[in-house]
Amino acid sequence: MRKRLSLALAATVALALSPAVPSEASTASAASTAASTAGAPVDLDALFVGAHPDDEAFSLSTLGQWNEDHRVRTGVVTVSRGEGGGNAVGPEEGPALGLLRESEERAAVGKAGVREVFNLDDVDFYYTVSAPLTDQIWGADTLEKVVRVVRQTRPEVILTMDPAPSPGNHGNHQQAARLAVQAFYAAADPKVFPEQITREGLRPFAAARLLLGGGRGTSQTGPSCASTFRPNNPAQNVYGVWSGRPSQAQGKTWAAIERDAQRAYASQGWAVFPDVPSDPNQLGCDFFTQVDSRVPFPEPGSAAAAAPTAILDGALTRASGAVPLGTLFELRAGTFDVRPGTPFTVKVSATAPAREPLGRSSVTLGVPTGWQVSGSGELGRLAAGRTGTATFTVTPAAGTGRARVSATLTTERGRGYTDRQVEISPPVRAGQQLLPQVAQYEKWTSEVGVPQLRGIVTPVLTLPSGGSRQVGVVVTNVSDAAKSGTVRVDLPAGFTADRVEAPYSDLAAGASTTVPFTVTNSDPSLKTSNQGGDYAYTISVDGAVASKPALELVPAASVPQASPTVDGVAGDGEYPGPALDISRLWEGTACSSAADCSGTAKLAWHDDTLYLLVQVQDDVLGTRLAAADCKRHWRTDSVEVTLDPRGTSENTSTTFKTAVLPVTAEGPPCFLRDADNRQGPGEQTAPGMRVASKVASGGYSVEMSIPLELLPGSVDPAHLGLNILVYDSDTQDKTGQTRIGWSTWGGVQGDPYRWGVATLTGYRPPADRPVPDPVIPDTALSSLDSPQSLEQAVRVHVPLAGGPAAKESESGQAVSAAAGQKEVKVTLRAEAPGKAHLFVRDDQGTAGSRVVTVSRKGVTTVTVPLTRALAAHPAVVAGWEAPGGGTAASQVKVR
Repeated sequence: MRKRLSLALAATVALALSPAVPSEASTASAASTAASTAGAPVDLDALFVGAHPDDEAFSLSTLGQWNEDHRVRTGVVTVSRGEGGGNAVGPEEGPALGLLRESEERAAVGKAGVREVFNLDDVDFYYTVSAPLTDQIWGADTLEKVVRVVRQTRPEVILTMDPAPSPGNHGNHQQAARLAVQAFYAAADPKVFPEQITREGLRPFAAARLLLGGGRGTSQTGPSCASTFRPNNPAQNVYGVWSGRPSQAQGKTWAAIERDAQRAYASQGWAVFPDVPSDPNQLGCDFFTQVDSRVPFPEPGSAAAAAPTAILDGALTRASGAVPLGTLFELRAGTFDVRPGTPFTVKVSATAPAREPLGRSSVTLGVPTGWQVSGSGELGRLAAGRTGTATFTVTPAAGTGRARVSATLTTERGRGYTDRQVEISPPVRAGQQLLPQVAQYEKWTSEVGVPQLRGIVTPVLTLPSGGSRQVGVVVTNVSDAAKSGTVRVDLPAGFTADRVEAPYSDLAAGASTTVPFTVTNSDPSLKTSNQGGDYAYTISVDGAVASKPALELVPAASVPQASPTVDGVAGDGEYPGPALDISRLWEGTACSSAADCSGTAKLAWHDDTLYLLVQVQDDVLGTRLAAADCKRHWRTDSVEVTLDPRGTSENTSTTFKTAVLPVTAEGPPCFLRDADNRQGPGEQTAPGMRVASKVASGGYSVEMSIPLELLPGSVDPAHLGLNILVYDSDTQDKTGQTRIGWSTWGGVQGDPYRWGVATLTGYRPPADRPVPDPVIPDTALSSLDSPQSLEQAVRVHVPLAGGPAAKESESGQAVSAAAGQKEVKVTLRAEAPGKAHLFVRDDQGTAGSRVVTVSRKGVTTVTVPLTRALAAHPAVVAGWEAPGGGTAASQVKVR
């Protein structure tokens, strides 16, 4: 579709590269064959922001429908190329793997009609569930890059992932989503990254709608999946797009097309994904949760809200009876936290399209039953481009929780709807203390101004089975006067506290205090880990229920002192303690039997060393990786051991994590460290650690000794974080099917707070062992070294990696290319010294490449050697790295 809405802040920018030529004699031929990034950037309709290739893979059914039915042009921002992930199809890693994963992504999204993938070149360091660590590694410039892409491509709809530290949610996914949310507001603000406007010629741009992928709630499958969705938060707007609709062009359901696209990610083991159900009634929806909108959107519960175009309406499509496209309609409450009986202000504004009047217009405010509203909704006559504002005073009735305040616009040209969430709070709130990453997320929602996204993660705290911990209840006075009262905790069966009630006194208005309770798991027979799940309880303040957080039990073990021999066999008396059950299903397909996959582990310590013997039943061994490929252990059978020295780490960068492969292609076991304070080959990163294994029919055993001096920091003998995890593969395609372990939760390998607890009775650690700075991979593929990215930059006139274009005075480009017998001669025109990244491309891919430093301004001819004979349609694509930091791309046919 031709875009019919372009908000007033949209912009066109010229990217500084002139079509320079080496001489007058070659002007005609160069002009007919050369192309560059000069020109107006591509104008997108929608933009998905993710962290890695494949993050968009479960939204492709929706993007494909929009493209086929409404010609919606979507782009994908991918912050990193996933170089830290596995590779099930070859030996590539690092930048080479990034190049492979980019190719997979372009093939996958192409099946949904998506052509533009904007890689930002940030590093994919390793699996983590920490957004703060991700932010630290990616750096502050990543937001600037996302904002630049938004200002360049001007998408009306921005889609992204879950920004919250939901259990198991990848920290990279969280951070990518937060960047998208921030960019929605920042791109529209001329005070944010002003140099993009003053130096680069961009203009602020206000996207129309912002949504997160997924929806918290329940729904039916089949064509009614959108209309039957029931959100957990009834004030939330969640839209569904049914994946069972058939594609007219491809003759299969969009769910099947999406599955074909997902299989393109072969390096991630996705090529073996099963077929989706052939019965459309068994197929569900892609769901999206709205964060904000600057335009009217379908009213919840209406037919339009359940239509495949619900997310596009008001931004790119116009529902029957709706106001014209280009109409802006927003509602802003004076406060998010409202209190019964206390009035607050609501302002509603409507702006007519730039070239179309709305005529006589008015607004009606919608509030929950029992609430009082005063104020006039008359907006007068809205001429083209004019804005009308109505102000209301709203007084809430008694109640708690989220509520929806809505506004309906009535004009001579149609109707519009918008709404906003508020939260009804009692005078005093009380809640369980938050985990560090959750507290950081809540702070982020406040800083960015998206309070509607707060509180979506259930507060949880862990405690060891049979153990105790202090639980703080945070009491906050949101009233206008000092308060005193009582806090009460009502725990589930199997838990006790040192006291049921505790007072708080003279709490000033706006202040908070923490009331401590010591909670004990009095029934150690309660199930731990994901088998037990959340043990919910109630916190009350002043006699009213204030919140319902949860406690989670993790397994606990006492590690005896002994002196084992590391030989893969449990000798007499070597491990006097009881065996730990490591057979709980963690992720993947459940074990078909104990013989399929199950295990036990025994531990001991001596002097300053921890010993572990892990015995695994496994009737089929996975791929025997070469000893030189002893990495990414989840691709085959392996045992992972994680240690958090003091049991207080927020993320794994301050922990020790090792994995042992019981067998390699050469025979002996190998070991490594992964996703921790210093990952890499075991011999280099864990000197002094020893491993042994015994492999037999039906299973294997792995034994190891870990010098505790390898851990980042001194061990707390009473609270050593410990987990033991088993990866089971029954195939030879470098993919795993099942994961089991001791303390099992989604994403637990990156979540130290959910590891089990080990006690080393009698162990006395050396004092003040240092906590070294983490060594984290920092190598990512540069888009200058990706011919796919270079070709796209030329095609859509958007500079590389979310960075600025090279200044005209520092630019360079390829202007001609001539084929020889074993090389291609490329003529470059440079306005200043720089570096050229050259690729000879044809229908079969890359036939030759070279990076050349150009030392002077003017015309330079360089030779690119060929690795094979040229196929059809040869061309040279060139990336230019300017001394001032900008980039440019150009392409020229090979003569």
